[in-house]
Amino acid sequence: MKQKQLGALSVSELGLGCMGMSQFYGEADETESLKTIDRAIDLGIDFFDTADMYGNGANEELLRKAFAGRARDSIKLATKFAFVDRDRSAVFKVKLDASPRHVHNAIDASLKRLGTDYVDLYYLHRLDPKTPIEETVGAMAELVKAGKVRYIGLSEVSAEIIERAQKIHPLSAIQVEYSLTTRNIEFNNILDTCRKHNIGVVAYSPLCRGLLTEKLPPNGENSGDFRNLLPRFSGANLKHNLIWAKSIKTIADEVGCTLPQLALAWVNAQGDDIVPIPGTKRVKYLEDNVASLDVRLSLDVLQQLDEFSRPGTIAGSRYPEELLKTYQIEG
Repeated sequence: MKQKQLGALSVSELGLGCMGMSQFYGEADETESLKTIDRAIDLGIDFFDTADMYGNGANEELLRKAFAGRARDSIKLATKFAFVDRDRSAVFKVKLDASPRHVHNAIDASLKRLGTDYVDLYYLHRLDPKTPIEETVGAMAELVKAGKVRYIGLSEVSAEIIERAQKIHPLSAIQVEYSLTTRNIEFNNILDTCRKHNIGVVAYSPLCRGLLTEKLPPNGENSGDFRNLLPRFSGANLKHNLIWAKSIKTIADEVGCTLPQLALAWVNAQGDDIVPIPGTKRVKYLEDNVASLDVRLSLDVLQQLDEFSRPGTIAGSRYPEELLKTYQIEG
C-alpha cells in the first residue's frame, strides 16, 4: 500500500480507526475486531488509531493483543489523551486535563496498556481550557526527548492554536473530522496552516459515522449507539441527510463503486498529506474501504462532489452544543 507523510512520519495511505471496536457503536466483539485488525495488516495498513478514553483503556488493551508477536516497527500506533472523567448521567459532559503532570502520567498508562515502549504519534485529544497549549506541548516535547513518543499532534484545534503549538515543538499531524459532510478545515484556515508548516491531516469519521454508508444506527437512545444522540442523526435532520446521501450514491453508481468507496476516494484525492482513518469492526467493511484506493475520480466527478458537499448542504451539527464547547472547530 502506498505511504503518505504526516510531517516526518510515514504511514499507509489508509489507516484504521479502532474506537468503535470498544465503545460508542453498540456491543463490542473482540474476536471479530481482532480478525479485522489482522486483515488490515494483511492488506497493507500499518497506521492504527486509538485513545486512552476509548472503552476507558479497553481499546488500547485490545491493540496490545492484536499486535502481540509482531515486529514493533511494522506498526504505526497513534493514541490520544486529555479526557479524564465523564458524567455518566450526561454523555457529553466531560472533564479535560492537559496539564504537564497529566501528560506524563497519561503516556505511562497508555504504554502499559498497549504493551510497548513508545507510540509513534501522540495527540492532545481536546484542548484543555485550563492549561495553555504551550505548557501541554512543552510536556509532550519532553516525551519525545525521553523516547516514549516519536511524533506529536493535536486534535480539533484552531489555526491559532496550531501556530502557538508549532513554536514550542514541530507538530506532525492534526486530527480532525473531514469528509464530504464536514469540510470546515478548508474554510477556516486550518488546512492552509497545516500545509504552511508541513503538518499532515488525519481525517477521522471520513464516512460521517455511517451516513456515507447508508447504514443507520439502531433506534433509541438506549441502543448503545451514541449516534442517536447526535443532531445529524435525529428527526428531520436525518431525513434530509439521507436524501442527500442518496444523491451522492447516484454519483457512486455512475463511477462504478460503492458509496463509502466514493467518499474515501474523495478524501484521499484532497492531498498526499491527508490520511483518512475510517473506523470499522467488521472484515467485510474493511475490505470495501481498502478497495477505495483503486477508485480514480475524474475532474468532472470531483467537481460534482464539490458542489454537492458545500457548507450548508448537511442538516444538523456534528455534536450537541454542550460538547462543541470543548472543540476549537465549529460544528
